[in-house]
Amino acid sequence: MANTFLLVIAICAVILTVVLVPTLLALKRAALRAETVLMLLEREIRPTASQLQTLTEELRGLSRHAGENMERMGVVIGRVDEVTTRIARVVGFVGGFTRVGQLVGTATGVKKGLDVFIAKLVSRNKKR
Repeated sequence: MANTFLLVIAICAVILTVVLVPTLLALKRAALRAETVLMLLEREIRPTASQLQTLTEELRGLSRHAGENMERMGVVIGRVDEVTTRIARVVGFVGGFTRVGQLVGTATGVKKGLDVFIAKLVSRNKKR
């Protein structure tokens, strides 16, 4: 019985060896491919990382520049608002004078019209 047991163990060892050898060879090939891919990836990542760093620095500069421009625009918009407010006050003031001027002009026109009307009435009454 010990011989049978040893024979079964030997057969199992042979089968395991037959199965493990191709598996280990496949793992070796996969490891070599992975190494090649990693080397290619490493070659590509270094320049890309450098370009990414350059782009990041440019983006920081552009962001800073945009912030400065926004501050300037805020100042300009504030000044435009002040000027607009002043112009509105002046227009309101001048508009008041214009209304007064219109009323004075209308009153003057009505007075002249009445003077002419009265003068014609008087002249008609004298002729009769």
